Amino acid sequence: MEVEKGKGTDVSDVQGEDDLEEEPGEEIESAPPLKVGEERELGNSGMKKKLLNNGIHWETPEFGDEVTVHFVGTLLNGIKFCSTRDNGEPMTFKLGEGKVAKGLDNGITTMKKGERVLFTLPPDFGYGAEGRDGVPPDSIVQFDVELLSWITVVDICKDGGIIKKIMEKGERNERPSDLDEVLVKYQVALADGTIVAKTPEEGYEFYVKDGHLFPALTKAIVTMKRGEKVKLIVQPKYAFGDKGKEATDGFPSIPPNSVLNVELELISFKPVIDVTGDSKVFKKILKEGEGALVANEGAAVTISYIAWLEDGTVFERKGVDGEQPLEFITDEEQVIPGLDRAAATMKKGEQALLTVSSEYGFGSVVAERDLAVVPPSSNLVYEVEMLDFVKEKAPWELNNQEKIEAAGKKKEEGNILFKDGNYQRAGKKYDKAVDYVSEDGLFQDDEQKQIKALGISCWLNGAACSLKLSDFWGAIQLCSKVLDFESHNVKALYRRAQAYMKTSDLISAEMDIKKALEADPQNREVKLLQKTLRQLQIESNKRDAKLFTNMFARMSKRSSMPIKKLKVEIAEPEKSEEAAATERECVAEPSTPSEDRMAVDQS
Repeated sequence: MEVEKGKGTDVSDVQGEDDLEEEPGEEIESAPPLKVGEERELGNSGMKKKLLNNGIHWETPEFGDEVTVHFVGTLLNGIKFCSTRDNGEPMTFKLGEGKVAKGLDNGITTMKKGERVLFTLPPDFGYGAEGRDGVPPDSIVQFDVELLSWITVVDICKDGGIIKKIMEKGERNERPSDLDEVLVKYQVALADGTIVAKTPEEGYEFYVKDGHLFPALTKAIVTMKRGEKVKLIVQPKYAFGDKGKEATDGFPSIPPNSVLNVELELISFKPVIDVTGDSKVFKKILKEGEGALVANEGAAVTISYIAWLEDGTVFERKGVDGEQPLEFITDEEQVIPGLDRAAATMKKGEQALLTVSSEYGFGSVVAERDLAVVPPSSNLVYEVEMLDFVKEKAPWELNNQEKIEAAGKKKEEGNILFKDGNYQRAGKKYDKAVDYVSEDGLFQDDEQKQIKALGISCWLNGAACSLKLSDFWGAIQLCSKVLDFESHNVKALYRRAQAYMKTSDLISAEMDIKKALEADPQNREVKLLQKTLRQLQIESNKRDAKLFTNMFARMSKRSSMPIKKLKVEIAEPEKSEEAAATERECVAEPSTPSEDRMAVDQS
């Protein structure tokens, strides 16, 4: 049964959530929920809502959703003018398409599933000045409405090209991304019901980024939750367009410009993570781990794995087939970088498949492993399980003395790495050392002295690492931190001057060197650096002089061009004697030189 049946709406008319204008609705934030028997005006619309029976859950439908309701419409004197209950058949329609009175559309968006209410609608939200069968003009009407259910309808591309009806909601709020591997079931049919594609009963698995069948599938899948079932209406431009598709795999052909009806279920998906951020190490999660904590850097981890080459050759096993699991500390270069970085992202009990490019594997060298030799520049695959890990204690978990001891240990580890030429890791150790003693805390005076000394030492050492790695701005920042505490620290001034020289800031370098010599006039290293600076200044001055000379030469060339042109014209026989005389006069007795020519002459 229809009430105030409106003009049919094409799928392209379905509005996206962002396109809807604000409509009257229940003011949730400014008023408590209605109690049974209570009535309240909805906004300033003049509409009233009286709760007859509570609904369940908290969700409410939105414009564009397909709702199923029972309702009875009456005038204020109780005369009934429409009812779905008379024949026991509820009405299903899309909210916002004008299939019912405007106020009824708006009111239903405030209802929960199973809720029953009495709406009182003023004429502007009912049938207005025209009225309808059984409703006089300008009448106030009432609707007794029960919201049985609704189907969420989504215009995925906001152009009506892919309309999604959610038939069964999925689990949690996780949705697949472009990198993930999804397992889906689907059935594709033409408008006349002819099935043109279908997955096996167990479903079909593919990576979202690789696409499958036609564009609408992947566009819909990334909006779905695990276990979600939907129906899609797909316009040709998101299907097979004006070319159609030939018959394949026992299914008939798809004619050009066909609208497709798709039943789609997202059975599951395996998240894929770009571990290194450069698409060189991918982790596909085969089994979710426990809790929210991951191993992170510096954790003592225990893992089992099978590792193989791209051709399937297994070169190593740990923790399987009687082998002992592997134990190592993350971020300590005890395993290949790809395995190290991936392990630091894993939860306890997590199982994952890693694909590791050669840059994060064994590089360009031959690696002899337990079961096979890994050729140079080989990409690797690891199936890994995180058996257990013990995270390195965070600074906030330690008392003051433990923080100072941990910082000292990190500093010593950094010193060893620096001596070995591993400046990148040494710098990270110094950073960690500072982190331990930079946490907020109440330190005693003697502890404050230790912390200051540790911080200054680590910043200076970190600056030395930055210089070795050509990170000159990093070195400047670290030295500046030291100078904030000790304005005449010679090492900090010396290293910052080195960095300034590398960035061609010779003026700042000269100032730092001058300060350092004021603090330590006999410092040999600073004097040598001053000598190097002077040489750089001489070379810089020469470059500047050459630059200005070339610039003035170009200016001179441009200013002399008219005279050269006159001289060339004198030599031309076609010129009249009078013109030639005039030109000779101009050359023999030039007027006052221009400012540009004077400048050139003076130089």
